[in-house]
Amino acid sequence: MASFYQRKGGQWSCQYEDRSGERRSISFGKLSKRAAATIGRHVENLIDAHLASAQPPPETTRWLTEASDKLVAKLAKHGLTGERRLALLGPFVDEFLASRIADPSFSELTIKSYRPTFAHLREYFGDDRPLRTITTGDCRQWRAVVAAGKGGKPRQENTVRKWITKAKTLFNAAVEFEAIDRNPFAPLEASTVKVRERDYFVTPEEAAAVLEACPSHDWRCIFALSRWGGLRCPSEVLALRWEDVLWDRDRFVVRAHKTEMRIVPLFPELETVLSRAFDAAPEGAEYVVTKTRDAEANLRTTFEKIVTRAGITPWPKLFHNNRATRATEIEKRYGSHKATAWLGHSEKVAAKHYWQITDDDFAEAAGKSAAQSAAAPARRALHEDERQVAEAIHAAVCDALQPLDTRPVAEAGLEPARGLPPTGF
Repeated sequence: MASFYQRKGGQWSCQYEDRSGERRSISFGKLSKRAAATIGRHVENLIDAHLASAQPPPETTRWLTEASDKLVAKLAKHGLTGERRLALLGPFVDEFLASRIADPSFSELTIKSYRPTFAHLREYFGDDRPLRTITTGDCRQWRAVVAAGKGGKPRQENTVRKWITKAKTLFNAAVEFEAIDRNPFAPLEASTVKVRERDYFVTPEEAAAVLEACPSHDWRCIFALSRWGGLRCPSEVLALRWEDVLWDRDRFVVRAHKTEMRIVPLFPELETVLSRAFDAAPEGAEYVVTKTRDAEANLRTTFEKIVTRAGITPWPKLFHNNRATRATEIEKRYGSHKATAWLGHSEKVAAKHYWQITDDDFAEAAGKSAAQSAAAPARRALHEDERQVAEAIHAAVCDALQPLDTRPVAEAGLEPARGLPPTGF
Protein backbone atom coordinates (compact mmCIF):
# COMPACT_ATOMS: atom_id res chain seq x y z
CA MET A 1 0.00 0.00 0.00
CA ALA A 2 1.41 3.38 -1.03
CA SER A 3 1.16 6.47 1.12
CA PHE A 4 1.08 9.91 -0.50
CA TYR A 5 1.79 12.82 1.84
CA GLN A 6 2.88 16.46 1.95
CA ARG A 7 6.05 17.46 3.69
CA LYS A 8 6.87 20.78 5.30
CA GLY A 9 7.40 23.38 2.64
CA GLY A 10 4.69 21.97 0.38
CA GLN A 11 6.68 19.08 -1.17
CA TRP A 12 4.64 15.97 -2.01
CA SER A 13 6.13 12.50 -1.76
CA CYS A 14 5.07 8.89 -2.05
CA GLN A 15 6.35 5.96 -0.02
CA TYR A 16 5.80 2.27 -0.82
CA GLU A 17 7.38 -1.16 -0.37
CA ASP A 18 8.87 -2.76 -3.46
CA ARG A 19 8.83 -6.50 -4.23
CA SER A 20 11.76 -7.12 -1.89
CA GLY A 21 10.04 -5.34 0.99
CA GLU A 22 12.38 -2.39 0.86
CA ARG A 23 10.87 1.00 1.65
CA ARG A 24 11.19 3.39 -1.28
CA SER A 25 10.27 7.06 -1.74
CA ILE A 26 9.43 9.21 -4.75
CA SER A 27 9.41 13.02 -4.52
CA PHE A 28 7.08 14.96 -6.83
CA GLY A 29 7.81 18.54 -5.74
CA LYS A 30 5.32 21.25 -4.96
CA LEU A 31 1.81 20.52 -6.23
CA SER A 32 -1.70 21.75 -5.63
CA LYS A 33 -3.86 19.47 -3.52
CA ARG A 34 -5.98 18.59 -6.54
CA ALA A 35 -2.98 17.71 -8.71
CA ALA A 36 -1.46 15.71 -5.86
CA ALA A 37 -4.67 13.68 -5.49
CA THR A 38 -4.68 12.85 -9.22
CA ILE A 39 -1.02 11.86 -9.32
CA GLY A 40 -1.37 9.88 -6.07
CA ARG A 41 -4.26 7.84 -7.45
CA HIS A 42 -2.45 6.91 -10.66
CA VAL A 43 0.91 6.28 -8.98
CA GLU A 44 -0.81 3.91 -6.57
CA ASN A 45 -2.31 2.07 -9.57
CA LEU A 46 1.16 1.81 -11.14
CA ILE A 47 2.66 0.47 -7.89
CA ASP A 48 -0.10 -2.15 -7.53
CA ALA A 49 0.35 -3.22 -11.15
CA HIS A 50 4.13 -3.39 -10.70
CA LEU A 51 3.87 -5.56 -7.58
CA ALA A 52 1.36 -7.87 -9.27
CA SER A 53 3.28 -7.93 -12.59
CA ALA A 54 0.07 -6.79 -14.29
CA GLN A 55 -1.04 -4.01 -16.60
CA PRO A 56 -2.23 -0.77 -14.99
CA PRO A 57 -5.87 0.27 -15.50
CA PRO A 58 -6.66 1.91 -18.89
CA GLU A 59 -7.31 5.28 -17.29
CA THR A 60 -3.81 5.26 -15.77
CA THR A 61 -2.30 4.24 -19.10
CA ARG A 62 -4.04 7.20 -20.76
CA TRP A 63 -2.85 9.49 -17.96
CA LEU A 64 0.73 8.40 -18.55
CA THR A 65 0.56 9.47 -22.21
CA GLU A 66 -0.26 13.03 -21.11
CA ALA A 67 2.08 13.21 -18.12
CA SER A 68 5.19 15.38 -18.31
CA ASP A 69 8.51 13.93 -19.40
CA LYS A 70 10.03 14.76 -16.01
CA LEU A 71 7.32 12.87 -14.12
CA VAL A 72 7.50 9.86 -16.42
CA ALA A 73 11.29 9.79 -16.02
CA LYS A 74 10.91 9.61 -12.20
CA LEU A 75 8.40 6.77 -12.44
CA ALA A 76 10.58 4.93 -14.96
CA LYS A 77 13.58 5.21 -12.61
CA HIS A 78 11.61 3.20 -10.04
CA GLY A 79 10.55 0.66 -12.67
CA LEU A 80 6.87 1.66 -12.50
CA THR A 81 6.70 2.43 -16.22
CA GLY A 82 8.89 2.30 -19.30
CA GLU A 83 11.24 5.09 -20.24
CA ARG A 84 9.85 7.66 -22.60
CA ARG A 85 11.98 8.46 -25.59
CA LEU A 86 12.47 12.22 -25.86
CA ALA A 87 12.59 12.62 -29.64
CA LEU A 88 13.80 15.91 -31.10
CA LEU A 89 12.63 17.05 -34.51
CA GLY A 90 16.01 17.36 -36.27
CA PRO A 91 17.50 14.01 -35.22
CA PHE A 92 14.19 12.23 -35.85
CA VAL A 93 13.98 13.63 -39.40
CA ASP A 94 17.53 12.37 -40.04
CA GLU A 95 16.62 8.92 -38.71
CA PHE A 96 13.44 8.83 -40.80
CA LEU A 97 15.24 9.72 -44.03
CA ALA A 98 18.02 7.22 -43.29
CA SER A 99 15.45 4.46 -42.83
CA ARG A 100 13.77 5.34 -46.14
CA ILE A 101 17.09 5.47 -48.00
CA ALA A 102 17.96 2.02 -46.66
CA ASP A 103 14.58 0.63 -47.78
CA PRO A 104 14.73 -0.40 -51.48
CA SER A 105 10.97 -0.01 -51.85
CA PHE A 106 11.41 3.78 -51.67
CA SER A 107 12.78 5.45 -54.80
CA GLU A 108 15.20 8.36 -54.84
CA LEU A 109 12.45 10.60 -56.23
CA THR A 110 10.16 9.75 -53.32
CA ILE A 111 12.88 10.53 -50.79
CA LYS A 112 13.72 13.73 -52.65
CA SER A 113 10.07 14.80 -52.45
CA TYR A 114 10.24 14.69 -48.63
CA ARG A 115 13.15 17.08 -48.30
CA PRO A 116 11.50 20.50 -48.92
CA THR A 117 8.77 19.76 -46.37
CA PHE A 118 11.18 18.44 -43.74
CA ALA A 119 13.60 21.33 -44.27
CA HIS A 120 10.76 23.80 -43.74
CA LEU A 121 9.61 21.98 -40.58
CA ARG A 122 13.13 22.10 -39.16
CA GLU A 123 13.53 25.78 -40.00
CA TYR A 124 10.15 26.70 -38.52
CA PHE A 125 10.21 24.62 -35.31
CA GLY A 126 13.96 24.19 -34.80
CA ASP A 127 16.02 20.99 -34.70
CA ASP A 128 15.93 20.87 -30.88
CA ARG A 129 12.13 21.06 -30.62
CA PRO A 130 10.76 17.94 -28.86
CA LEU A 131 8.14 16.26 -31.06
CA ARG A 132 5.89 15.81 -28.04
CA THR A 133 5.58 19.58 -27.58
CA ILE A 134 4.27 20.25 -31.12
CA THR A 135 0.50 20.77 -30.96
CA THR A 136 -2.20 20.81 -33.61
CA GLY A 137 -2.38 24.58 -33.14
CA ASP A 138 1.34 24.80 -33.94
CA CYS A 139 0.73 22.72 -37.07
CA ARG A 140 -2.05 25.01 -38.27
CA GLN A 141 0.22 28.03 -37.83
CA TRP A 142 2.95 26.22 -39.81
CA ARG A 143 0.41 25.51 -42.56
CA ALA A 144 -0.42 29.20 -42.83
CA VAL A 145 3.28 30.04 -43.26
CA VAL A 146 3.64 27.35 -45.95
CA ALA A 147 0.59 28.63 -47.80
CA ALA A 148 1.94 32.20 -47.77
CA GLY A 149 4.93 31.04 -49.82
CA LYS A 150 7.99 33.17 -50.54
CA GLY A 151 8.42 36.61 -52.02
CA GLY A 152 4.71 37.35 -51.87
CA LYS A 153 3.87 34.39 -54.13
CA PRO A 154 1.43 32.05 -52.31
CA ARG A 155 1.69 28.31 -52.83
CA GLN A 156 -1.11 26.46 -54.60
CA GLU A 157 -3.64 24.78 -52.30
CA ASN A 158 -2.77 21.28 -53.52
CA THR A 159 0.94 21.98 -53.01
CA VAL A 160 0.22 22.91 -49.39
CA ARG A 161 -1.82 19.75 -48.94
CA LYS A 162 0.99 17.60 -50.34
CA TRP A 163 3.34 19.15 -47.78
CA ILE A 164 0.86 18.29 -45.04
CA THR A 165 0.72 14.71 -46.32
CA LYS A 166 4.49 14.40 -45.96
CA ALA A 167 4.42 15.98 -42.50
CA LYS A 168 1.74 13.47 -41.49
CA THR A 169 3.95 10.64 -42.75
CA LEU A 170 6.83 11.83 -40.57
CA PHE A 171 4.71 12.18 -37.43
CA ASN A 172 2.92 8.87 -38.06
CA ALA A 173 6.36 7.27 -37.94
CA ALA A 174 6.96 9.04 -34.63
CA VAL A 175 3.73 7.51 -33.28
CA GLU A 176 4.83 4.04 -34.46
CA PHE A 177 8.15 4.44 -32.64
CA GLU A 178 6.22 5.63 -29.56
CA ALA A 179 8.10 8.93 -29.58
CA ILE A 180 4.68 10.66 -29.44
CA ASP A 181 1.22 9.42 -28.58
CA ARG A 182 -0.75 11.04 -31.37
CA ASN A 183 -0.12 12.83 -34.64
CA PRO A 184 -0.71 16.59 -34.25
CA PHE A 185 -1.14 16.90 -38.05
CA ALA A 186 -3.98 14.36 -38.12
CA PRO A 187 -6.86 16.91 -38.05
CA LEU A 188 -5.41 18.91 -40.99
CA GLU A 189 -6.85 18.26 -44.46
CA ALA A 190 -4.33 16.61 -46.74
CA SER A 191 -6.27 15.08 -49.63
CA THR A 192 -5.88 17.11 -52.82
CA VAL A 193 -8.86 18.98 -54.24
CA LYS A 194 -10.09 19.42 -57.78
CA VAL A 195 -8.42 22.43 -59.41
CA ARG A 196 -9.56 22.44 -63.02
CA GLU A 197 -8.98 26.11 -63.81
CA ARG A 198 -5.54 25.25 -65.20
CA ASP A 199 -6.71 22.41 -67.42
CA TYR A 200 -5.66 22.66 -71.05
CA PHE A 201 -6.35 20.31 -73.96
CA VAL A 202 -3.35 20.14 -76.32
CA THR A 203 -4.94 19.79 -79.76
CA PRO A 204 -3.41 17.57 -82.47
CA GLU A 205 -2.55 20.71 -84.47
CA GLU A 206 -0.71 22.23 -81.53
CA ALA A 207 1.06 18.93 -80.82
CA ALA A 208 2.26 18.71 -84.44
CA ALA A 209 3.62 22.27 -84.27
CA VAL A 210 5.44 21.63 -80.99
CA LEU A 211 6.93 18.38 -82.31
CA GLU A 212 8.23 20.25 -85.35
CA ALA A 213 9.86 22.85 -83.07
CA CYS A 214 11.72 20.26 -80.96
CA PRO A 215 15.49 20.72 -81.50
CA SER A 216 16.60 17.08 -81.09
CA HIS A 217 15.49 13.44 -81.05
CA ASP A 218 15.70 13.55 -77.26
CA TRP A 219 13.17 16.36 -77.04
CA ARG A 220 10.93 14.83 -79.72
CA CYS A 221 10.85 11.63 -77.65
CA ILE A 222 10.21 13.51 -74.40
CA PHE A 223 7.29 15.37 -75.92
CA ALA A 224 5.86 12.41 -77.85
CA LEU A 225 6.03 10.05 -74.86
CA SER A 226 4.19 12.51 -72.63
CA ARG A 227 1.66 13.71 -75.25
CA TRP A 228 0.87 10.50 -77.18
CA GLY A 229 2.15 7.89 -74.74
CA GLY A 230 0.68 9.57 -71.66
CA LEU A 231 3.84 8.89 -69.63
CA ARG A 232 4.67 10.77 -66.46
CA CYS A 233 7.51 13.19 -67.08
CA PRO A 234 10.33 13.04 -66.14
CA SER A 235 10.16 9.78 -64.12
CA GLU A 236 8.59 7.38 -66.64
CA VAL A 237 9.96 9.12 -69.73
CA LEU A 238 13.59 8.97 -68.58
CA ALA A 239 13.22 5.36 -67.37
CA LEU A 240 12.16 3.99 -70.78
CA ARG A 241 14.77 1.68 -72.37
CA TRP A 242 15.00 0.54 -75.98
CA GLU A 243 14.60 -3.05 -74.80
CA ASP A 244 11.17 -2.03 -73.43
CA VAL A 245 9.95 -1.12 -76.94
CA LEU A 246 8.47 -4.31 -78.43
CA TRP A 247 8.40 -3.34 -82.08
CA ASP A 248 7.08 -6.70 -83.31
CA ARG A 249 4.13 -6.57 -80.89
CA ASP A 250 3.23 -2.87 -81.34
CA ARG A 251 3.56 -2.04 -77.66
CA PHE A 252 6.08 -0.94 -75.03
CA VAL A 253 6.67 -1.56 -71.33
CA VAL A 254 6.52 1.23 -68.75
CA ARG A 255 8.35 0.48 -65.53
CA ALA A 256 6.84 3.05 -63.19
CA HIS A 257 8.00 3.71 -59.64
CA LYS A 258 4.52 4.87 -58.57
CA THR A 259 2.56 1.91 -59.97
CA GLU A 260 3.15 -1.60 -61.21
CA MET A 261 4.70 -2.26 -64.61
CA ARG A 262 2.21 -1.69 -67.42
CA ILE A 263 1.98 -2.32 -71.17
CA VAL A 264 1.10 0.60 -73.47
CA PRO A 265 0.21 0.45 -77.19
CA LEU A 266 2.74 1.81 -79.65
CA PHE A 267 0.41 4.47 -80.97
CA PRO A 268 1.08 5.51 -84.61
CA GLU A 269 2.15 9.06 -83.69
CA LEU A 270 4.55 7.65 -81.11
CA GLU A 271 5.93 4.88 -83.32
CA THR A 272 7.03 7.39 -85.97
CA VAL A 273 9.00 9.47 -83.46
CA LEU A 274 10.55 6.47 -81.67
CA SER A 275 11.59 4.68 -84.87
CA ARG A 276 13.44 7.77 -86.12
CA ALA A 277 15.12 8.23 -82.73
CA PHE A 278 16.13 4.55 -82.71
CA ASP A 279 17.74 4.85 -86.13
CA ALA A 280 19.69 7.92 -84.95
CA ALA A 281 20.66 6.47 -81.54
CA PRO A 282 24.35 5.62 -80.95
CA GLU A 283 25.36 1.98 -80.99
CA GLY A 284 24.54 0.24 -77.73
CA ALA A 285 22.30 3.03 -76.43
CA GLU A 286 20.31 1.78 -73.44
CA TYR A 287 17.77 4.52 -72.85
CA VAL A 288 15.40 6.15 -75.32
CA VAL A 289 16.32 9.60 -74.00
CA THR A 290 20.10 9.57 -74.13
CA LYS A 291 21.39 13.05 -73.30
CA THR A 292 18.71 14.86 -71.30
CA ARG A 293 18.79 12.33 -68.45
CA ASP A 294 19.18 14.43 -65.33
CA ALA A 295 16.00 13.86 -63.31
CA GLU A 296 16.75 17.04 -61.34
CA ALA A 297 17.07 19.18 -64.48
CA ASN A 298 14.30 21.71 -65.05
CA LEU A 299 12.77 20.32 -68.23
CA ARG A 300 9.84 22.72 -67.99
CA THR A 301 11.95 25.81 -68.73
CA THR A 302 13.36 24.37 -71.95
CA PHE A 303 9.98 22.99 -72.95
CA GLU A 304 8.40 26.43 -72.51
CA LYS A 305 10.93 27.81 -75.00
CA ILE A 306 10.11 25.02 -77.47
CA VAL A 307 6.37 25.69 -77.22
CA THR A 308 6.95 29.42 -77.70
CA ARG A 309 9.17 28.69 -80.71
CA ALA A 310 6.24 26.75 -82.18
CA GLY A 311 4.19 29.97 -82.10
CA ILE A 312 1.99 28.78 -79.22
CA THR A 313 1.49 30.36 -75.82
CA PRO A 314 2.78 27.87 -73.21
CA TRP A 315 -0.16 26.22 -71.48
CA PRO A 316 -0.39 25.69 -67.70
CA LYS A 317 1.14 22.53 -66.19
CA LEU A 318 2.97 21.70 -69.42
CA PHE A 319 3.69 17.99 -68.88
CA HIS A 320 0.66 17.25 -66.72
CA ASN A 321 -1.71 18.57 -69.39
CA ASN A 322 0.07 16.49 -72.04
CA ARG A 323 -0.77 13.40 -70.00
CA ALA A 324 -4.28 14.67 -69.20
CA THR A 325 -4.94 15.30 -72.91
CA ARG A 326 -3.92 11.75 -73.82
CA ALA A 327 -5.97 10.31 -70.95
CA THR A 328 -9.00 12.19 -72.27
CA GLU A 329 -8.48 11.02 -75.86
CA ILE A 330 -7.98 7.36 -74.89
CA GLU A 331 -10.97 7.32 -72.54
CA LYS A 332 -13.22 8.76 -75.24
CA ARG A 333 -12.02 6.44 -78.00
CA TYR A 334 -11.26 3.18 -76.16
CA GLY A 335 -13.11 3.42 -72.84
CA SER A 336 -12.11 4.13 -69.26
CA HIS A 337 -10.90 0.60 -68.42
CA LYS A 338 -8.29 0.77 -71.21
CA ALA A 339 -7.36 4.36 -70.40
CA THR A 340 -6.65 3.52 -66.76
CA ALA A 341 -4.73 0.34 -67.66
CA TRP A 342 -2.55 2.01 -70.29
CA LEU A 343 -1.83 5.19 -68.28
CA GLY A 344 -1.48 3.56 -64.87
CA HIS A 345 -4.02 5.36 -62.70
CA SER A 346 -7.44 4.65 -61.25
CA GLU A 347 -10.71 5.96 -62.64
CA LYS A 348 -11.12 8.05 -59.48
CA VAL A 349 -7.76 9.74 -60.01
CA ALA A 350 -8.41 10.19 -63.73
CA ALA A 351 -11.79 11.82 -63.11
CA LYS A 352 -10.25 14.13 -60.51
CA HIS A 353 -7.04 15.12 -62.29
CA TYR A 354 -6.96 14.07 -65.95
CA TRP A 355 -10.20 13.67 -67.92
CA GLN A 356 -11.36 16.90 -69.55
CA ILE A 357 -14.37 18.19 -71.47
CA THR A 358 -13.21 19.41 -74.89
CA ASP A 359 -14.70 21.77 -77.50
CA ASP A 360 -15.43 18.73 -79.68
CA ASP A 361 -17.56 17.30 -76.87
CA PHE A 362 -19.73 20.43 -76.84
CA ALA A 363 -20.00 20.40 -80.65
CA GLU A 364 -20.96 16.73 -80.63
CA ALA A 365 -23.58 17.31 -77.94
CA ALA A 366 -25.04 20.14 -80.06
CA GLY A 367 -25.25 17.83 -83.07
CA LYS A 368 -22.57 19.69 -84.99
CA SER A 369 -19.17 18.83 -86.33
CA ALA A 370 -16.08 20.45 -84.94
CA ALA A 371 -15.76 22.49 -88.17
CA GLN A 372 -19.30 23.78 -87.81
CA SER A 373 -18.68 24.66 -84.18
CA ALA A 374 -15.48 26.49 -85.12
CA ALA A 375 -17.34 28.40 -87.84
CA ALA A 376 -20.01 29.57 -85.40
CA PRO A 377 -18.08 32.65 -84.19
CA ALA A 378 -17.57 33.71 -87.83
CA ARG A 379 -21.27 33.30 -88.51
CA ARG A 380 -22.11 35.31 -85.41
CA ALA A 381 -19.75 38.06 -86.60
CA LEU A 382 -21.41 38.04 -90.03
CA HIS A 383 -24.87 38.31 -88.48
CA GLU A 384 -23.68 41.17 -86.32
CA ASP A 385 -22.40 43.02 -89.42
CA GLU A 386 -25.75 42.45 -91.17
CA ARG A 387 -27.62 43.79 -88.15
CA GLN A 388 -25.47 46.91 -88.04
CA VAL A 389 -26.03 47.54 -91.79
CA ALA A 390 -29.79 47.13 -91.37
CA GLU A 391 -29.81 49.57 -88.46
CA ALA A 392 -27.84 52.11 -90.51
CA ILE A 393 -30.30 51.85 -93.44
CA HIS A 394 -33.26 52.20 -91.10
CA ALA A 395 -31.75 55.31 -89.52
CA ALA A 396 -31.10 56.87 -92.97
CA VAL A 397 -34.73 56.28 -94.06
CA CYS A 398 -36.02 57.84 -90.85
CA ASP A 399 -33.85 60.90 -91.43
CA ALA A 400 -35.22 61.27 -94.98
CA LEU A 401 -38.81 61.23 -93.74
CA GLN A 402 -38.28 63.99 -91.21
CA PRO A 403 -40.65 67.08 -91.91
CA LEU A 404 -39.00 70.27 -93.10
CA ASP A 405 -40.63 72.25 -90.27
CA THR A 406 -39.08 70.70 -87.23
CA ARG A 407 -40.48 73.20 -84.78
CA PRO A 408 -41.70 71.46 -81.62
CA VAL A 409 -45.41 70.69 -81.37
CA ALA A 410 -47.26 72.84 -78.88
CA GLU A 411 -48.69 71.22 -75.81
CA ALA A 412 -52.24 71.95 -77.15
CA GLY A 413 -51.74 69.51 -80.00
CA LEU A 414 -52.15 69.80 -83.78
CA GLU A 415 -55.79 70.89 -83.90
CA PRO A 416 -57.07 74.24 -82.58
CA ALA A 417 -58.57 74.17 -79.12
CA ARG A 418 -62.32 73.83 -78.87
CA GLY A 419 -64.57 75.01 -76.07
CA LEU A 420 -66.85 72.67 -74.23
CA PRO A 421 -70.43 72.19 -75.41
CA PRO A 422 -73.01 74.37 -73.63
CA THR A 423 -74.51 71.41 -71.88
CA GLY A 424 -71.18 69.97 -70.89
CA PHE A 425 -70.52 66.27 -70.59
